[in-house]
Amino acid sequence: MHDVLQLDITGLPQAWISVEQAATLVATDAVVWSAGERPLAVLRGGFNAATGRQSMLEVPAIVALGGSSRLNLFDLAPVYGKAKVIKRDRCTCAYCGVVLDARMLTIDHIVPASRGGPLSWMNTVAACRACNSRKADRTPDEARMPLLFAPFVPSRFEDFILKGRHIRADVHDWLAARLPKRSRLS
Repeated sequence: MHDVLQLDITGLPQAWISVEQAATLVATDAVVWSAGERPLAVLRGGFNAATGRQSMLEVPAIVALGGSSRLNLFDLAPVYGKAKVIKRDRCTCAYCGVVLDARMLTIDHIVPASRGGPLSWMNTVAACRACNSRKADRTPDEARMPLLFAPFVPSRFEDFILKGRHIRADVHDWLAARLPKRSRLS
């Protein structure tokens, strides 16, 4: 089952939520606007004794809530994750350029951790096991293995694409339309 994309009133992504959580927001009139080509789910309830009609609640794929965020979400860096780095780098080894299944890739520290290199968006790239072993405990310059592409910190919209496991096509298109112009994810 797909998750629902929760936005603030301005359209800034806030979270991936479950269908059940979204249904509660819809039922309590917390949703100010919604988007998506069709409902993500249609929940059916009991029958009205007077009318004989069954209650029904349509859950949209994208819901926007009223009010304003207490934090400026653009000031927050996306949470780092190894799986997200591999997706960010499009399952491509940053040293040899080979595209592999995500399970066949490792995370390489550009400045080795043993030399104080942090586990961060800007110091890690996806690497095949062979390149990671060959580079070992050296910088790319020392190993004579230049990076084929530079690491980057994903934007808020890129982060939601990277962490969404099951994104419905229309929700992906909605997020993709808001990616930075030079995003590698577009």
